[in-house]
Amino acid sequence: MSLTLDDVRKVAALARLDLSEDDLPRMREQLSTILDYVDLLRELNTDGVEPMAHPLPVQNVFRDDDPTPSLPADDALRNAPTRIGDYFGVPAVFETDGH
Repeated sequence: MSLTLDDVRKVAALARLDLSEDDLPRMREQLSTILDYVDLLRELNTDGVEPMAHPLPVQNVFRDDDPTPSLPADDALRNAPTRIGDYFGVPAVFETDGH
């Protein structure tokens, strides 16, 4: 499928790409090649082929989310550079007027 430079400009605008005029011919060639390959794939007989979301069998590898006791604050804060009570002391992110 051969695209025009106007087609490439439209696709670039939709993709929010700022292509220079020098880039357009190269992008036209590359996009046309991609679309030609998609057309080639359309010729394949896919009757009886189950649609899939992933080409490999996927399974959940995470453990069950069972509640467990938390790390005590003293252990968690042992190496903290600054500690304020049971919390990490960090520099202020927002300026406040004291409230």
